[in-house]
Amino acid sequence: MSVAKNISQSESNTCLAMGNHAIARAIVESGTRVITSYPGSPTPEIGAALTSVPKAERSFYFEFSVNEKVALEIAAGASLNGHLSCVFFKSVGLNVASDSLIQQSLMNHIGGLVIVLGDDPGANSSQNEQDNRHFSRMSYIPMLEPASPKEAYELYLEAARISREKQMPVFLRLTTNVCHARQLVSFGGLIRDNYSWPSRYHRDNGPYFPVTKDVFPLKNNALKKLETLQSTANRLVRQYSADTRTGLGVISCGLPALETLEVSEAAGNKVSVLQLQMTWPLPKEAVLAFLSAHNEVVVIEELDRVMETEIKAMAFDAGCTVCIYSRPSSEIMGELSRHRILKILSSIWPDHFSASRKKTYETFTELPPRPPQLCPGCGHRSAFFAASDILDDTSIVVGDIGCLTLGALPPHHMGDILFSMGHSVSTAQGLALKNPSRNVLALMGDGTFFHAGIPGVINAVANQSNITLYLLDNATTAMTGHQSRPGNGEIGEKINIPALLKSLGVGFIRQADAYNQTLLKQYLQEAFEYDGFAVVIARHPCMLKLTRANRRKDPLFQLPPVTFSAPPDDVDEKRILAFGCPSFQRGPNGEMTVNEEMCIGCGACLPVSLSGVIQRGAPVRASGKER
Repeated sequence: MSVAKNISQSESNTCLAMGNHAIARAIVESGTRVITSYPGSPTPEIGAALTSVPKAERSFYFEFSVNEKVALEIAAGASLNGHLSCVFFKSVGLNVASDSLIQQSLMNHIGGLVIVLGDDPGANSSQNEQDNRHFSRMSYIPMLEPASPKEAYELYLEAARISREKQMPVFLRLTTNVCHARQLVSFGGLIRDNYSWPSRYHRDNGPYFPVTKDVFPLKNNALKKLETLQSTANRLVRQYSADTRTGLGVISCGLPALETLEVSEAAGNKVSVLQLQMTWPLPKEAVLAFLSAHNEVVVIEELDRVMETEIKAMAFDAGCTVCIYSRPSSEIMGELSRHRILKILSSIWPDHFSASRKKTYETFTELPPRPPQLCPGCGHRSAFFAASDILDDTSIVVGDIGCLTLGALPPHHMGDILFSMGHSVSTAQGLALKNPSRNVLALMGDGTFFHAGIPGVINAVANQSNITLYLLDNATTAMTGHQSRPGNGEIGEKINIPALLKSLGVGFIRQADAYNQTLLKQYLQEAFEYDGFAVVIARHPCMLKLTRANRRKDPLFQLPPVTFSAPPDDVDEKRILAFGCPSFQRGPNGEMTVNEEMCIGCGACLPVSLSGVIQRGAPVRASGKER
């Protein structure tokens, strides 16, 4: 059954669901009417599942917004208007949304608002592994944490219920493994209704304008709402009892709770496990009862010592005599696998757990490294190669978030500094201050330009900053799976980027196809010589997206792979390696070859060879047809 069928099927059903797809079903099943997002791993499959439902069958409105702050504000506005709403994005996306997030607990969300976070312990696809549980404390917003796809489905429904009942926002925090795990999940039925989209906003439900005189009453109201959730928090716990003679217990949440349970079972059920499904506010009654029933307890949680610190304070205030251990400092980074949890428990209770059980939880550390790389045919590769001929050792290149982030890796080495999404132009301005002797190049993708790059451009124009923006435009949000973005016609009318830049006052604007390396070199050289803020746009469609689209139209579509007319000489071989297309590989005898399975026949590599040994191949015959 397709994802769309699973999501929109009226009858109750059971299916093998990814965590993100389980969330999408819960969104529809709960009657959530407005859903917004900005794509970012590990959550983009939620959006893919929702958009797979034909528009005529949708009981909801969904959009990929221009950035996370805008997405949150749209969902919050819809909630204030009486519609149950949801916003979802990845961990660092909350940083972008935080300015408006902090206000949400002060508001009466009469429709309900669920904020789904995709945190990323281990930094699998992020520039850090921040622990967003801190945001729930700072913003006075309760947080639920599922440990599996089944719990993700169930706890979204619970979050929606709490949010509507208490008229307050609720966090649902997922982690990468929960988002991408698969499990048999039993879905309930859908209630088909003709939702009339009534507007229920009224200022009397507020105040919604927190000026000084209202701030303290609103904050006090938020704190009181949190207090009323204590009974709910005490209900959202699962206790797995073990041999009580050991007097050992573990308090945990999310996937580490289930991993701990498996470690305990493998060791003969040596510890009891208390799994918290609501981690803010903490279930005080349940936690204190668990502490009182055990002699020694350790708190197992991924990343920071958030729950551990609060539970120790709780125990101290209550006069509990239980010994609460801390995880070793080496275990507060990365994902907590079963092997790592066993290591923690064996270091604390060596008489009950043996680290020699490592073979039970075998890890595949011998796999060869597989560094991320740009796809064959990617226009960014050609744009990087052109820039490398212009830049010298004194040049400073500021990277940014997106596919172009991969340019910092070998062989391109294109990007020295990375802060956050859309930072490059602003950071480059700081590097260029009182620095007339060095070229400063800011890299940015088109999606990032619309997300958070425009304010930096305005600032550069206003202050006549002497930097160059190298804008790599592939007409999609490619890094996270080709989600729609403003500007390319997928959302509303097309926005002409050069015209927009001109309207902002940019005086130097040049654009070329990213495969046209000669023209890009010329434009970059002119930009570096220009006195002021300059923009060079390297434009080429994402070839992965384009190839897939062509093959949907014609399953036999295939361009001929390139070939070598003769063995490359030393100069050409060095340039081919610097170009970095994965289609070029070493043969058994060390010779350069073309992997025809990987080559898409784009021809971006043709200008790389100075002697012309790279040539387009012969037409490919597919199923008897010449291509």
